[in-house]
Amino acid sequence: MGLPVLAVVLIVALWWLATVLFSIPEYLVPGPHVVVATIVELGPYLLEQAWVTLGETVIGFVLSIVIGVPVAMAISRFVIVERMLYPLLLAVNSVPKVAIAPILVVWMGFGQTPKIVMVILLCFFPIVLSTVSGLRSTPSELVELSRSLDASEMQEFRKIRFWWALPQIFVGLKNAISLAVIGAVIAEFVGASSGLGFVIVQSGASADTALAFAAIVLLALMSIILFYLLVWLEKMLLPWAEEHR
Repeated sequence: MGLPVLAVVLIVALWWLATVLFSIPEYLVPGPHVVVATIVELGPYLLEQAWVTLGETVIGFVLSIVIGVPVAMAISRFVIVERMLYPLLLAVNSVPKVAIAPILVVWMGFGQTPKIVMVILLCFFPIVLSTVSGLRSTPSELVELSRSLDASEMQEFRKIRFWWALPQIFVGLKNAISLAVIGAVIAEFVGASSGLGFVIVQSGASADTALAFAAIVLLALMSIILFYLLVWLEKMLLPWAEEHR
């Protein structure tokens, strides 16, 4: 824990030092003290907007898991599903999501729905990819052992394949959670009346860079907290995986 805190302190110190040495105006790059003062002054407002973005992020992320894991199971189990879906998934994943965001707003309006869909679009592919990789990494000896014990396919999946794949699945989840925050903010950039992405757009229009930096700091903190919640959950569910690292 000490090393990450030290890294943050060093970055903040370099940030402050750069603004002082190069005499950078506050309207271009505000110093850390200005950003902290803005967060304190506008704390209730910023927290309200952060809750909006957090809600969109978490809902979209959970839906990505609910949809992505079963799709990955079908892909790993049936070759025909893999051949049908993989090219489609690659095509959707390769499309710049910034280009899709305005279309989602046209289709779904300015509410929460297009933000959640954007989060799903960004999270879906890494979750599916890691889950398929994990399910296919089960040692053949374990599969043969389960079949020699007359285990059904469902029993084999529940007791062997799924647990063996979980470490790999968590790799995908940890990769996807930061993308979930990015997806929510991208959607808020295009069409929103609340959220930290909306705050950044509005502060840019009014040249209030301190407020924009404050929103960015909160987004960074949100990503860090969500990531380490997944790390904690992984340690709770898979202590045996942690011991072998």
